[in-house]
Amino acid sequence: MSTPKHIVSAAAVILNDEGNMLLIRGPRRGWEFPGGQVEEGESLTQAVIREVKEESGIEIEVIKFCGVFQNVTGCICNTLFLGRPIGGELTTSSESLEVGFYSINDALRMVTWKNFRQRIELCLDRSQHPFLIEF
Repeated sequence: MSTPKHIVSAAAVILNDEGNMLLIRGPRRGWEFPGGQVEEGESLTQAVIREVKEESGIEIEVIKFCGVFQNVTGCICNTLFLGRPIGGELTTSSESLEVGFYSINDALRMVTWKNFRQRIELCLDRSQHPFLIEF
């Protein structure tokens, strides 16, 4: 089997009924939206549902595809979805030192890793769906 040319990940901006956003605080990037690598044989939506559950304890419904971000030099394709919680309880994991729901304004201040804030803003801007960003 040959080595894949790209790594594919799936992540989600999760908004609850009060309009608050789910964030996790990871050990490497600080506060961010949950997500991770798509496993072999898994669809993008299956991957994001699994990753959100693993990292936050929250079960989600995927509402909308928001776009693809491609890191050409790192050979990474990041897919982003909008979702809403449908069950589960907030819990931490080895990938999430803290988890919680925060107002959108607070969440945008808390997320500081690279272009993650821009990704959130694009996902929340309905006029931008879907989009492709190369960096």
